[in-house]
Amino acid sequence: MALAPRLEFRQSQQLVMTPQLQQAIKLLQLSNLELADYVGEQLEQNPFLERDESPVDGPAERRGEKTAEAEPATKTGEADSTDTKEARESLDVEYDDIDPNSSGSDAAYGDYRPNDWASAPSGRGFDGEDQEFGANLKKEISLADHLTEQLHLATREPMELFIGAYIIDMIDEAGYLREDLPTVAERLGAELADVEKTHAMITAFDPSGVGARDLKECLKLQLIDANRYDPSMQAFVENIELLAKGDLKGLVKATNSDEEDVRDMIAEVRGLTPKPGYAYGGGVVQAIAPDVFVTKSQDGGWKVELNSETLPRILVNQRYYAEISSVNGADEKDKSYIAEQFASANWLAKSLHQRAQTILKVASEIVRQQDAFLAYGVKHLRPLNLKVVADAIEMHESTISRVTSNKYIATPRGLFELKYFFTASIASSSGGEAHSAEAVRHRIRELIEAETKDTVLSDDKIVEILRAEGVDIARRTVAKYRETLNIPSSVQRRRAMLQTAI
Repeated sequence: MALAPRLEFRQSQQLVMTPQLQQAIKLLQLSNLELADYVGEQLEQNPFLERDESPVDGPAERRGEKTAEAEPATKTGEADSTDTKEARESLDVEYDDIDPNSSGSDAAYGDYRPNDWASAPSGRGFDGEDQEFGANLKKEISLADHLTEQLHLATREPMELFIGAYIIDMIDEAGYLREDLPTVAERLGAELADVEKTHAMITAFDPSGVGARDLKECLKLQLIDANRYDPSMQAFVENIELLAKGDLKGLVKATNSDEEDVRDMIAEVRGLTPKPGYAYGGGVVQAIAPDVFVTKSQDGGWKVELNSETLPRILVNQRYYAEISSVNGADEKDKSYIAEQFASANWLAKSLHQRAQTILKVASEIVRQQDAFLAYGVKHLRPLNLKVVADAIEMHESTISRVTSNKYIATPRGLFELKYFFTASIASSSGGEAHSAEAVRHRIRELIEAETKDTVLSDDKIVEILRAEGVDIARRTVAKYRETLNIPSSVQRRRAMLQTAI
């Protein structure tokens, strides 16, 4: 068979996205601080952009923003406005579908290329300055990130993850928890025992002493970790104020030890770290500003409102564009530059508006889905995933993922990242509403705690009981949940009970 060149015609469909549309999608996943930095750069580079300095006080409707009412039991039936439809059509695409070879002007980007690491010149920074090799290879981890990573390794229970995330947010840069546990339980609507259990888990994390509520507890945690918290040392820590006074005789009496032992304890305590959190995140701590506010409305529902303080406000100077575009004698290069910059300014203003409306729409649906949590507490978190929200507001899951990343919502129960409200679910065997994974774990624990030596339940038996109660669950899922609860197998439990009986 001979090989020969030939010409063929093929027809195919491909989603082509301009750089401007890619920019609009990228803006969705930026935090409010990153967005402010980016808009600041554009204000410096684009002659047709200027900052809107008009006052923003007064109700949201008077500021030109939108609010949404989230009813607890009914789906929002508000018709889409033109702006919201444009936002969905422009922003609601999978980033994997972007054609990197698509044509289009790069003017909308200016000098900013999100995640365009390949274009960064070797050995030089993004500002053009020479940098030492390896200067950007190490990123200092913050205390909150370090604790969050350990939290996800220590537990998989949604309630513990939710409570733990809140406690970590309350820990200051020195490593101390500045809010008492009953207040945390009341605000989250959780049982105090669950909050205390989660707090105890966090205090076992690295660095030793983190999560303590005062200096005595911080020293106690570090001594326990070093296996040095004996009765004498306990008495020494409980009377630590005598050390500050230089009352050596008082410490000898309080610890019931001789002077030499007390001096050894003083040396040991002075070797501890009174502020363990300072080992992480040496940079300036930035306060988290919420992107969305949720307040109780007069009709019993929830009012969802954008935080105008975190939204960059820009204006496009139409008059200046009209003046310079009408100048005679300008060459084609200048005219092209003016047109591109003006188009870029208009597109940025439109993209910022669409971003705000998309965040508002997603947040409103999350509030509607999780209204029971807002009303009654963490035990009433509903199972929720990206698809449920995406289907409800007719957007793609990837859009919801971008919107909920690095966006925070201020509720009557505290400040939370939007992604915290997404929890796993277990299907119902009767076709009814799905069950929360946390509720299923709690039921498995109850069944096992009620066992006797003659009624030890195997994983298969637990599956039968749960399916009879309307929970459609697999045996491997029961085994996984049992392991996350640190509960041994039925064989090990039966053996332990027989040994106890003997």
